[in-house]
Amino acid sequence: MRARTQSGIKLDQLMVIVEKTILCYQNPVTALFERHGWVRDNLYAAQALWAMYRTYRKSAELDEDLAKANELGFTCIKIMQSLLECMMRQVDKVELFKKHLRGSDSLHAKYSVQTKSSVVGDNDWGHLQVDAISLFLLILAQMTASGLQIVRNFDEVAFVQNLVYYIEVGYRTPDYGIWERGDKTNQGICELNASSIGMAKAALQAINDVGDLFSDGSKGSIIHVLPDEVQQCSAVLSSVLPRESFSKETDAALLTVISYPAFAVEDPDLVKLTRDTIEETLRGRYGCRRFLRDGYKTVLEDPNRLYYINSELQKFENIECEWPCK
Repeated sequence: MRARTQSGIKLDQLMVIVEKTILCYQNPVTALFERHGWVRDNLYAAQALWAMYRTYRKSAELDEDLAKANELGFTCIKIMQSLLECMMRQVDKVELFKKHLRGSDSLHAKYSVQTKSSVVGDNDWGHLQVDAISLFLLILAQMTASGLQIVRNFDEVAFVQNLVYYIEVGYRTPDYGIWERGDKTNQGICELNASSIGMAKAALQAINDVGDLFSDGSKGSIIHVLPDEVQQCSAVLSSVLPRESFSKETDAALLTVISYPAFAVEDPDLVKLTRDTIEETLRGRYGCRRFLRDGYKTVLEDPNRLYYINSELQKFENIECEWPCK
């Protein structure tokens, strides 16, 4: 039996961390996480597992490594399939949203981990989050390209194509953004967000590059993306940065666009300008603010209200929570 190398030992140590911080919160039936399964949170958890899957496959030293890789791969597939099933239960909403672009017709942002059904009403949460659906398509494309077959039949292919239509006009679709609160005043007002536009651009490019979702040359499993929509997203994104939106000078969410996971900005000068703006504006003593005057989880925020009163926004200045960053 071959001896474990230092890199193999480190990989096993990382796996222990993943088990303690991610896998222990997973539902054994649906593979989704926590009591309410937020689409975005589950996707980032799936990406962590996918990274471990690829690393174990690439640096397999023992038979156990390949077994662990296969287990992680099946877990990633199950997570993605469960999220797809959650959204397919609201297929009628997609058709209505494509026609009217109404927030009440948007796919929900969170689902029951046990039943994969809705947990809040259409108007009881800021469901319209273009970046979350875009992130799903981006990760679906990446995992499929790596050899994991997530899409199982032509009904799912058709729905994925519909999701492409759902996000392709992200450059002109005001949404609630990555923090689910809408504009800076947190009064349930949607606005164009650069982070959503950038994620939509990355997703459209990725799903277009994959082509065949079945990996067997089936013409019916090829997803079609209009190049003009990608260019529209790119043009609007470049014109908005380094701002996040009309109400937000900048936002930590833009880090997901200029770097992992979207890498949606090609201009290195614009990437640097955006990153410098974020650091100069939002970096604090302990981490990074989400955006200026963000009242979330501060001592002055009223936890019994979903939205703010416009006049109270100033009281959150200089007491915003800071999130860990490097």
